[in-house]
Amino acid sequence: MRAKYINPFTDFGFKKIFGEEASKPQLIDFLNALLPQTHTIIDLSFKNAEQLGQTDADRKAIYDIYCETDKGEKFIVELQKAKQNYFKDRTIYYSTFPIQEQAEKGYWNYNLKAVYCIGILDFTFDDYDTEPEKSEVVHTIKLKNQHGSTFYDKLTYIYLEMPNFKLTEDALHTRLDKWLYFIKHLEDFESIPTIFKDDVFTNAFEKAEIANYNTAELGKYEASLKVFRDNKAVYDYAVETAFDDGKTEGVVEGKLVVAKALKENGVPMEIIIKTTGLSESEIGKL
Repeated sequence: MRAKYINPFTDFGFKKIFGEEASKPQLIDFLNALLPQTHTIIDLSFKNAEQLGQTDADRKAIYDIYCETDKGEKFIVELQKAKQNYFKDRTIYYSTFPIQEQAEKGYWNYNLKAVYCIGILDFTFDDYDTEPEKSEVVHTIKLKNQHGSTFYDKLTYIYLEMPNFKLTEDALHTRLDKWLYFIKHLEDFESIPTIFKDDVFTNAFEKAEIANYNTAELGKYEASLKVFRDNKAVYDYAVETAFDDGKTEGVVEGKLVVAKALKENGVPMEIIIKTTGLSESEIGKL
């Protein structure tokens, strides 16, 4: 039996709900739910998701959503379905592009607009020092000094570890709670829960309803869903194998299988790199 609503962890589903021009109200509402109440986004514009850097290597940076607010602040929003090697490093690397693009020709006083990198993760890092950190959903990181004081407040990384979100419908209190519940359970809904009756969520459900798609959109979604399921199945098996053997070979082998399947289906190299975490040279050998 086909689900009524799309899986938001697919590339197609995520961009359908948050990454289209008609989805701006949903994206603005979601970002405002993440930010402090003293910080409110009124409007935003989508920017080219492929950020052109200064070198050929730089041009491999592909974001799910890249947007700029009415105040000039930059937001990178990424959906990450499986762990990758050096994922944190890649996030830091991505954040350098919206910083560098603010440079002005001629005299410039270096006054930067804020940059936010947001990762919606379908996994947990599992490398935190304290028990409370391991079970938290929202992790907000800023540059701090040795005393724990914020050194620079215009660069923020926010990671949402979705496996840690376990609230039930009757326990949702904040706007962010509702968005996380929506993202995690959307594909399982058969109707719109009563907590989602306002216009923003009603429109989100309308965009997510599979019956509203034309043949071309449905084909793109089915292809995106297949990639998601194949990727997850192979990755889960690889992790299980690696755990049993006490080695990492299983994970690497799983990534190679996924990369080969994506390559054979004509998926662009940039997307394969992002999905698997493999290098272009490793994929080129397949």
